Amino acid sequence: MRVAVAAPVRRSFDYLAPANLEHDRILPGCRVRVPFGPRSQIGIVLERSVKSLVPHSKLKTITELLDPVPLLPPDILALLSWAASYYHHPIGDVLVNTLPSLLRQGRPALARTIKYWRINANGAAVDIEMLARRASRQSALLSKLKNAGRALGRDELALPSTHWPKALAGLVDKGWVDEELRSQPASIVGAPRRAAKQLSVHQQKAIDAVDAKARSFETYVLDGVTGSGKTEVYIQLIQKTIARGQQAMVLVPEIGLTPQTVARFEGRFDTPLSILHSGLSDQQRLRAWLMARDGSASVVIGTRSAAFAPLKRPGLFIVDEEHDTSYKQQDGFRYSARDLLVMRARRAKVPIVLGSATPSLESLNNVQLGRYKRLVLPERVAGAQTPSVTVVDVRAKPFEHGLSQSVATAIQETLERGEQSLLFLNRRGYAPALLCHACGWVADCHRCDAHMVYHQSIHKIRCHHCGVERREPDACPECSAPDLRSVGVGTQRVAEGVMARFPAARVARLDRDSTQRKGELEAVLADVQARRVDILVGTQMLAKGHHFPHVTLVAVLDADGGLFGVDFRASERMAQLLVQVAGRAGRSQHPGRVLIQTHHPDHPLLAALLHRGYGHFAEAALLERQSAMLPPCASLALLRAEAASRELGFEFLESARRVLPATDEPSLMLLGPVPAPMERRAGRYRAHLLVQCEQRGVLHRLLGGWVSQLETLKQARRVRWSLDVDPQDMI
Repeated sequence: MRVAVAAPVRRSFDYLAPANLEHDRILPGCRVRVPFGPRSQIGIVLERSVKSLVPHSKLKTITELLDPVPLLPPDILALLSWAASYYHHPIGDVLVNTLPSLLRQGRPALARTIKYWRINANGAAVDIEMLARRASRQSALLSKLKNAGRALGRDELALPSTHWPKALAGLVDKGWVDEELRSQPASIVGAPRRAAKQLSVHQQKAIDAVDAKARSFETYVLDGVTGSGKTEVYIQLIQKTIARGQQAMVLVPEIGLTPQTVARFEGRFDTPLSILHSGLSDQQRLRAWLMARDGSASVVIGTRSAAFAPLKRPGLFIVDEEHDTSYKQQDGFRYSARDLLVMRARRAKVPIVLGSATPSLESLNNVQLGRYKRLVLPERVAGAQTPSVTVVDVRAKPFEHGLSQSVATAIQETLERGEQSLLFLNRRGYAPALLCHACGWVADCHRCDAHMVYHQSIHKIRCHHCGVERREPDACPECSAPDLRSVGVGTQRVAEGVMARFPAARVARLDRDSTQRKGELEAVLADVQARRVDILVGTQMLAKGHHFPHVTLVAVLDADGGLFGVDFRASERMAQLLVQVAGRAGRSQHPGRVLIQTHHPDHPLLAALLHRGYGHFAEAALLERQSAMLPPCASLALLRAEAASRELGFEFLESARRVLPATDEPSLMLLGPVPAPMERRAGRYRAHLLVQCEQRGVLHRLLGGWVSQLETLKQARRVRWSLDVDPQDMI
């Protein structure tokens, strides 16, 4: 038996079948428990009848078969094997660590039953107002069940009190509420249905084009301006997929978008949804994974890792906001969920839709090469107009908490009209630096080449790269002067300044710091939708697909940060971010307005976006990439090294450079070793060696032999090294 084990080696291992188990019962895709070194490990069977190069007497025996039938179906097993080969990552790590946590631990592939509660005829006859006088918690629960008209689970019933389970048990004891046990989440059948929206001509054309090739592979780039109704296209395509008896998978870039997508879909589908993201409990994730694999969920919605979930009847794949860098895993198994899903659709012979208002240059290049088909939604739906965009030149102008006078005036006008404003600043915290006014000392992280960010609300300074934090100093540690000043602005400072300047306005902040606890993100978004917020301040979390129909003013408070980046993709990322943020304005009948504060009003990127749009910018950027032989016009692999000292990392990369297999490929280039743009991070020194080649096939043939050589280098044991194929982050 050939078994893949989660170990940092790029190979599988041979084992003998146990004598008390029939050989035919151990099938590829099954989990097995095997002896591995001094302990046992969970592995995945790759092949059964293999001729081992290891002498029979030295082969160990499988300890236990964990699955009576294969846990991973053949298509997923083949896909993950391909992914391990393409990204040159250990096969065992890919196969085992992409499973839900409980399955990695060897637990049975069975989900616990879920408890639901439903009001019965006796409970419906209870006078809830009278009950509230003596049992407020019971009356609140009974009211929820009565209004729902269906069985509700624990998450839907929970009240802000820790005593609600006792109150619910009391309702069951009184015979007013019935308990039900189910093996999967309740269907939302019977919930209020939302009618299909009237389609524009362009939306209908896009749906017809995909539906015409519903039983064959094709990659479509759904290039639709913000507010053009891409979600409605997704929904109607999924409805057609379900009608054919197949399943659809939808990827979203962030956990924060998952509840919004689920809410839109729940109102349109009479079928359970399988939700997969890192915010779930282990049991929730296992249950959702099993629902996808067994076909009981017709729609699977999730973030990056959901791309590995098996589907019993795959019929359609969708990647929303396909340009987003969140789809690329940045550590461990460094895969691209978007690219992996394209390959998965190809193997399943079904269509895949990549949607975005700002398609990645990789996708647009594939359109030009004829590999992908482009579907355009050029207009906003329901008569909404494209917002006007104005560049605000802030050179030599007064600022107050990050706001220029032009932006402050625009906010006041928006408040007077009873409309909402969105203030975007891609920098959380109170201020990006804390400085001594007497001697110039700056609070730096002792583990990273970075300043520590000042968080005034908790009186701490924190490194946003390694996470280390310290209390705010009372005086300068260099000269003991008490005059410490915060330099620059973050979202906390902007929100504080806005509340001081507009005291009657209701202000909310949306960033990673303000949404750490469960439910906080959903609560803020619900308040914005219900118009309980007048001014919303936030980071790039606001730029990704949110629909705020009453936001008519968007202000980008600092556009300069992304105009001068060290990464060759910096201009592309900034262009996408500006267009996406601007797209939150004017999405209903009220006209929208976008203000962009900058010290560089004549920057060519801003000029191209404002006067000719993202499409023109992308065309020009692709020409630049072609002349410079950069992706998507060439392929890259980045060898990273981290070590306790600068010298160790460079020694490893120099040795790695020497053992790269020789080739006569003229386009092959090696750049480095060089220090990483942020050389020191979390106390370790980082260095890079970049391999660039015009031909992807040539590059992968080189990498295959190179990786096996790297593992034998003596320096490899003294550094942390990783190979990143198609890197998206050069930092």
